[in-house]
Amino acid sequence: MAYWLVKSEPGAWSWQQQEVAGTTCWDGVRNAQANNNLKAMQIGDQAYFYHSGAERAIVGVVEVVRTYYPDPTDSSGRYGMVDVRMVASLPRPVTLASIKAEEGLAHLALVRQSRLSVMPVDPQAWQIIASMGGLAR
Repeated sequence: MAYWLVKSEPGAWSWQQQEVAGTTCWDGVRNAQANNNLKAMQIGDQAYFYHSGAERAIVGVVEVVRTYYPDPTDSSGRYGMVDVRMVASLPRPVTLASIKAEEGLAHLALVRQSRLSVMPVDPQAWQIIASMGGLAR
């Protein structure tokens, strides 16, 4: 299983909406690197759900339930999407500030490439964030 982080502006798609929907598509990605990350996702992979914008915090975990397929909102036909299912809310949101303060997370794309909307998270970083967020893993 691989680990990821997916970002959404709460005004566009929030964790609360994900909780209600349960399973939904992760569409609208228009960056080549983020799109390649979507292509690499496999069923069962998990991703942290990150609220961008003013909140800037990881708030939940989703699981990939359908691999990459064409995004019908993309008229160019170059981009795709995956389907994700809500797994769990973090008992304590993990803020970007706290991630930046954690030496073991300095290598993350979230810190180094802040505008990237879909990014890999290595297993060690996943565990650190899970602990920071109060998830028993």
